[in-house]
Amino acid sequence: MIQNIVMALLFGIGYVVIILEESLPFNKSGMALLMAVSLWVVRSIGAPSLENVVLELQHATVEVSQIVFYLLGAMTIVEIIDAHQGFKLVTDYITSRKPKILLWMVGFVSFSLSSVLDNLTTTILMVSLLRKLVPPSEYRKLLGAVVVIAANAGGAWTPTGDVTTTMLWMHGHISTFSTIKNLLLPSVVSLAVPLAFMSMTSEVNEIGLNTCHSHTPLLASEEIAPREKLVFGVGLGALVFVPVFKSLTGLPPFMGILFGLGVVWILTDVIHYGDLERQNLTVPHAFSRIDIQGAMFFLGILLSVSSLEAVGILREIAKYLDVHIHNVELIASVIGVVSAIIDNVPLVAATMGMYDDLSKYPQDSEFWQLIAFCAGTGGSMLITGSAAGVAFMGMEKVNFFWYFRKVSRFSFIGYVAGVATYLVVHNHLLDELLTNVV
Repeated sequence: MIQNIVMALLFGIGYVVIILEESLPFNKSGMALLMAVSLWVVRSIGAPSLENVVLELQHATVEVSQIVFYLLGAMTIVEIIDAHQGFKLVTDYITSRKPKILLWMVGFVSFSLSSVLDNLTTTILMVSLLRKLVPPSEYRKLLGAVVVIAANAGGAWTPTGDVTTTMLWMHGHISTFSTIKNLLLPSVVSLAVPLAFMSMTSEVNEIGLNTCHSHTPLLASEEIAPREKLVFGVGLGALVFVPVFKSLTGLPPFMGILFGLGVVWILTDVIHYGDLERQNLTVPHAFSRIDIQGAMFFLGILLSVSSLEAVGILREIAKYLDVHIHNVELIASVIGVVSAIIDNVPLVAATMGMYDDLSKYPQDSEFWQLIAFCAGTGGSMLITGSAAGVAFMGMEKVNFFWYFRKVSRFSFIGYVAGVATYLVVHNHLLDELLTNVV
């Protein structure tokens, strides 16, 4: 009991420090690693058998390392595509400078990219693009907020679009085609509703008209890297092929992404062989540009959560929720709201630890599908609720309260509309209404 209390306090203090990273002189990744090791040390001290703790840690490391390997492989492929200006092939289709149209175009381009890539990478790419499209202004901040909402919504309906959906997919809680079939429409609704409300506000029109010039070209001419279309096609194909690889071989997804990385690596080596001036376009140079500290943050957080799972804290929380909240839809919706306050990665990791009974919640059950949707889209309600929001905050120097005043209410409405759409499609709300009428 004392061990559980100490570990819960350690995790709580560590997580508060991580949330307050902007006000403190150290990085959240270092804090996450320190928290993870400290929790496992406390676990080893209080456990009756050190061998059991080592086995628990080994089991946790196997699961966590698969996710980290996947992230590193995917980030490297995305970096290679970006180095070859491959994403310019997508962003060149944004041809309008009219405020409302640009709002919708940025939203759905971000939504589409995030469904294939991930919300963090999509946000970095699209916010970088917005810097070329729109001068510094309130309007550009609003467009950046649209990117966050769209990237989180787009990442919720595919296994590769968000770290949390990837985690659920890799652990066998959701499958590829069922997730796409059941979550695509709610994800579109969770984006379209906020866009509709934002496009109707006078603020968007006034800011847009004052800062956009309809006849200004979107992008200045840029030199395109050699064979950018080939690298873009192969790289995108490598990312999309991962679910197919898992279905064909039965091997974990990280093996598929490593296979794709190997193909991209060989391709770029051949394309740029002997050209010293293009070595910055090869995979070894891409390794120096990927977000290693982000991967270390996920490693620390996931190992921390696994320690709480090992001592049974998460299972006790699950029992409490089951006793006091019997409705699985409500539990999933509450978890989505909480994900706006607590990063959705540790939240989903904790949820998987709390509800690991596959006989009660089997693969592709509505509980896991709602967790995937709610944890992904719920993080848009606050700027600190998702990796995409944190990246946007850092790139555009947007503070917490600006986002809360300007964006949070629209995101919340979209979140509620998305959950309602899922329930209507699955006839839950219709059944209840018919029952009440009868």
